[in-house]
Amino acid sequence: MLALERRNLILEKLQEDKRVVVSELSQLYGVSEETIRRDLDKLDKDGLAIKSYGGAVIDENNNIDMPFNVRKKSNVTGKQKIADLVASLVEDGDHVMMDASSTSVFVAKALKNKERLTIITNSIEIIIELSDVSGWNIISSGGSLKEGYLALVGPKAVAGISSYNVEKTIISCKAFDLKKGFSDANEELSQAKQTMLHAGKECILAVDSKKFEKFAFAKVGDLNDIDILVTDMKPSEKFLKLCKEKNVKCMYP
Repeated sequence: MLALERRNLILEKLQEDKRVVVSELSQLYGVSEETIRRDLDKLDKDGLAIKSYGGAVIDENNNIDMPFNVRKKSNVTGKQKIADLVASLVEDGDHVMMDASSTSVFVAKALKNKERLTIITNSIEIIIELSDVSGWNIISSGGSLKEGYLALVGPKAVAGISSYNVEKTIISCKAFDLKKGFSDANEELSQAKQTMLHAGKECILAVDSKKFEKFAFAKVGDLNDIDILVTDMKPSEKFLKLCKEKNVKCMYP
């Protein structure tokens, strides 16, 4: 097993358990405790974990993004529920804008039973996921590949996105706070999402409930900027009331 693979597995375990122990990881992956300590040193240096005595705990800082391959394995059940709900909103023949988020990848999978869709996206993962679907038009935004992400960003990506008008925009976010709106850890990704909001006749925010009452570095938009909020659990009454006041439809299982 490569060191990078092992560190990603450690991150997945941290996402689930919130803390890890050196001795347990050593036995689990069949390497020395010194090797595990070096892995934790690297994760700590990268801001993905915080070393503690005998192990590490997860860094809950919302301005730090986990690697894509780790994020897409987080809250899989919740994302599948969200994806099924979002897919029910998309009609055959629709033109759809989708962002480069792990949640949108689940949505892309759930859309595969639709016909004649046009998908515009800055997600390399979504392009790969839909590469075997026939009768669709898959359009890349263009742009530069963001290091550590399977996402296209930058001025060319924004220009590519802004050249289209679609029936539906589907995006996700890193955090959603009632006062501060929804936000992302990365400014370049946030800019692409903002542009997508302007491209859609109907804007759908797909976000799992673990991201509520949190905020991240780069603001994407406010509740006013979306038409439908789709999540995996019933939000608080305060949240539902605000959605009603802002004329935003809230969907959950």
